[in-house]
This record gives sequence, C-alpha cells and structure tokens, in this order.
Amino acid sequence: MYVMGIDTSCDDTCVAIIRDGTEISSNVVSSQVDVHKEWGGVVPELASRSHAEAMNAILDVALQKSGLGFSNIDGVAVTFGPGLPGALRVGINAASAIALALNKPLIGVNHVEAHIFVNLLVDPDLKPPFLALVISGGHTELVYVSEWGDYRVVGRTRDDACGEAYDKVAKLIGLGYPGGPIIDELAHRGNQGAIEFPHAKMKDRGLDFSFSGIKTAVLNYVKKKRKETGDQNWPGQEPDKADLAASFQRAMVNMLIENTVRAARESNTKRLVLGGGVASNRGLRENLDELKEHLGIEIHIPPPELCTDNAAMVAELGWWRFSGQQYKLSPISVLELKAYPNLSLDAK
Repeated sequence: MYVMGIDTSCDDTCVAIIRDGTEISSNVVSSQVDVHKEWGGVVPELASRSHAEAMNAILDVALQKSGLGFSNIDGVAVTFGPGLPGALRVGINAASAIALALNKPLIGVNHVEAHIFVNLLVDPDLKPPFLALVISGGHTELVYVSEWGDYRVVGRTRDDACGEAYDKVAKLIGLGYPGGPIIDELAHRGNQGAIEFPHAKMKDRGLDFSFSGIKTAVLNYVKKKRKETGDQNWPGQEPDKADLAASFQRAMVNMLIENTVRAARESNTKRLVLGGGVASNRGLRENLDELKEHLGIEIHIPPPELCTDNAAMVAELGWWRFSGQQYKLSPISVLELKAYPNLSLDAK
C-alpha cells in the first residue's frame, strides 16, 4: 500500500511516498529559505505563492524518485493544520485534486501529531505510553501519549515557539535566517558560561514554556554592551558572537530539559520521543544523552531530515490511519477538507 503525503504548513514544500508504513519510497523537500532570508523570517504571502509555484515540480520529483506513477498511489494524506492559512490551502488543494482525479481516499493530518508519528519510521516497534516533546519554529509542546491517537498536552509555550526565539535572536545579532542551525553551530565554538541568561519558570509551577523573556534579556545585554564599548555593531567579532550564542543556547536547552524532566517524573514515564526541527539541535541532543544516562530515560530522536518539516511523517501517519493498524479515522470528502491554522492536537 502506497500513501502519498503532502505538507505545506509553513515554508517548505514537501511531498513523500511511504510503502506499507515502513519504507520511504521518496521524501522530497523544497526549501524557501532564499525567498524569506532577506526578511529575517517567513512572509506568509510569499510562502503561499512559492508553494503554488513549486508543487507540480515537487510532485513529479517525488514520483520519479519512488519509481511510481499516480496510478500506484492508494491514498493521499495532507497536513490541514496547524500552520499558515494560505500555505495550508495550497497543499490541501493539491491533495484534493489528486485524490479526486484518482478516486482515492483523502485524509487530513495534524502536523504536530505527524512529528510524533515519524518516530515509527525509525523504530516500528515504538509503543506508548511515552512523553513527546515537539519543538520547532511554530510549536513547543509537551504531550503525554497514553495510546496512539490519545494525547494530553501537559505543557506548551505561552508566547514564542522555541525555534521562533532562535530566529529572533539570530536576527537581532545579525546572524541571518534561519537562526537555529547558525546559533547551534556558533554555540559549539563559544563559552556557554560567558553570560548568565534567565530561565523562565511559571509562577503556578506549571509545565508551560515562555521564551519571550530570554529574547528580551539578549536584547538588553546587546544594548548594554554596545553602550559600554561604543560599538553599535557589537557583537561584530566571532568570539563575542560565539559566546553569546553558546550562552543563549545553554539557557534555551536548560528550559526545555527542566520542564521535560518534571513532566516525565510527574507522569512516571521512562520513555521520551522528540519531533520538530529544533530536535535536530546538536546542543540539545548532547544534553539529552547525558539525561538518558543520569535518569535512565529511553530517548527516541529521528534523524535530522525527519525532524524538520517533511511529508514522510504525513504519509506515515496517513498510512496508519488508512490501514487501521493503530486507530481508524475515516477518509474525508475532497469537498469537505478545510485548513485549520490553529488546529489543536486534541482535534487530530
């Protein structure tokens, strides 16, 4: 059984084909980094237009790499939320047209749920219960998964998403876009103890995250250093940039790990699953390795190409849904599937 997956939730045009829920026949991603780089972040209107321009070519590449034709496709899965409204509609329109033309079933997939499900492509024997940490440019959520399809969000960001904070700090100090990979690379050449940035904690002792405070702390520190040095381009030299990046990353990783450890203890969970683009961050992965040894927590992290936005995760979740292997969700009429930009995980 071959399922085609399509994801256009943000700024990557993604198409993939999965065979029997275990084999990636093709997984194609067309990045829009060059389109948005000069703006320092994703411009929704440009993202939608770029998706529409790239879609036919990406579909052709995905089919060519798999050695298949449209006639071999048994079902189509597409992200219908959460994400950018216009961008989502491009993917939904493409998937609906394919399903209608082929007379094949169509199913809408939750983007955050797909980030969790992608771990089955790496470890087909993975089973709940476990705690999932989904961290990306648009999402930061701690989710307790008691069964496939049964989710309880125990913590989420109250302001900026984790990856969004990386991008904003990178823009502030002139590192470019996307900020996450650049800061991660710089951080490994800097002193993470050079600057003490604050760790936000909820007054109600909850497991939610807040990253706006550290963004403001970085801004204030940069303003202070520019005043002290008289250099309005500070940090202009690599040692200063590297120390700032390392100190910022240390604070971000600590906040992520502190809440994750608390959530694991409170839910009595010894298994942690990661997903989302920030899950490919080297600094986070190194600290999680130490956590695994210290607390005996079993940790599952996809390879970097399956952490960032991709359609293999959409096709994988679609395959399980179509086959009824984990839990059944009926296909939707191509005329009924709509975009839900603020779709919650509970709604699937």
